[in-house]
Amino acid sequence: METSRSQEVNMTFIAAIVAVATIGGFMFGYDSGVINGTQEGLEKAFGLSKLGTGFTVGSILIGCAVGAFLAGRLADLIGRRSVMMIAALLFIVSALTAGAAPSAAIFIAARLLGGLGVGAASVLSPVYISEVTPANIRGRLSSVQQIMIISGLTGAFVANYVLANSAGGSTATLWLGHAAWRWMFWMQTIPAGIYFLALLTIPESPRFLVARHRDAEALTVLTRLMGAREAARKAVEIRGSLAADQHRPRLSDLVDRAKGKIRPIVWAGIGLAVFQQFVGINIVFYYGAVLWQSVGFSEADALKINILSGALSILACLFTVVTVDRIGRKPLLLVGSAGMTVTLAALAACFATATLKADGGLHLSDGVGLVALIAANLYVIFFNASWGPIMWVMLGEMFPNQIRGSGLAVSGAAQWAANFAISVSFPALAAGVGLTATYGFYAASAFLSFFFVKALVHETRGRELEDMIG
Repeated sequence: METSRSQEVNMTFIAAIVAVATIGGFMFGYDSGVINGTQEGLEKAFGLSKLGTGFTVGSILIGCAVGAFLAGRLADLIGRRSVMMIAALLFIVSALTAGAAPSAAIFIAARLLGGLGVGAASVLSPVYISEVTPANIRGRLSSVQQIMIISGLTGAFVANYVLANSAGGSTATLWLGHAAWRWMFWMQTIPAGIYFLALLTIPESPRFLVARHRDAEALTVLTRLMGAREAARKAVEIRGSLAADQHRPRLSDLVDRAKGKIRPIVWAGIGLAVFQQFVGINIVFYYGAVLWQSVGFSEADALKINILSGALSILACLFTVVTVDRIGRKPLLLVGSAGMTVTLAALAACFATATLKADGGLHLSDGVGLVALIAANLYVIFFNASWGPIMWVMLGEMFPNQIRGSGLAVSGAAQWAANFAISVSFPALAAGVGLTATYGFYAASAFLSFFFVKALVHETRGRELEDMIG
């Protein structure tokens, strides 16, 4: 029976719609990365102080948290594909408005809109992929999301570099009398437009269609995905997984009515989302060049290290794509936690040996600097082979059908809130308690995440979404 089922699966169709869904991950990365390289232009155009620039740059994260929460709830009301289409439109409007903004207030409003799109794409791309793919390959296809996020970040960096280089600087005039930094935002409309048009070609999630009692449409989609015989069986299975609650999904389903407490699976989702940020990965993304310059590397060396980190990230994610459905989610998370604990602790120890230069900056000896560089890149490998992609894989598949949208809403909001807290606190922590204590906190978080996974996270490899329990 298993062989006949696998033969009926339409892998070409599945691969095509997964490719469309993961453009959301690319947009997630692109919109997060496009701000890099525009700070000088923003300061010059709007007369911003360093504090004002920091808030202007970080404002997107507020929109991300709100967008993730609203998208999870809206996905249960109007559909996964419909909300992804709204996200694509938000990307377009945000890019056009940010590029044309005459004031800091309008620019911040535009970035908040973009944040809503990023938050929505971050949670809905993995859940959509989980709901249209067979259980035996669901992990590897969902893992592609992390590769696309990194590709989006890299794409934004490359586009910004090309535009600035063509103009002779980010604040120099490029085309039609507008500064290059404005074109950096307008350029985003190209992938955003492709994303919107591509979404028109894919079907709605069959799990959502069954939940909304649109059974005929669900059966049509399932038939295209897995063949007529398996589609009929799966439709009955999905309907049965929803029947116990006797109502459409809603936020209150996150509470176990028998016990009057939030379901353990919800805490597991929130914990995965928060720990993924508390290990400090976005310090590498947001402050990588500045961090390495602060400990003695030249600007050119620091930028090369960032490029190396990006390449290693993609290679580590490819490892996960190949192994996640063989090894499982939980073992990869545990190995990642252990590896990050050791490498972050090594970084903290290296920073403890740093000396002050005449200009007040930090300096590492050549030997210690090499150890720090190796430790940092091993940390990137451990993260992107485990917590980077696996957190998104698990959030997309771990919740039962009845609470998947709501579970994603609160977990996604928690993830972006933690992202905001870590990103905003880093400069103050580094200046106040120092890099040793700051990285010590990230190491402690990685250490605690190991025991969190052992205690609260259950393996989902190979399990049908209808078999998930909360």
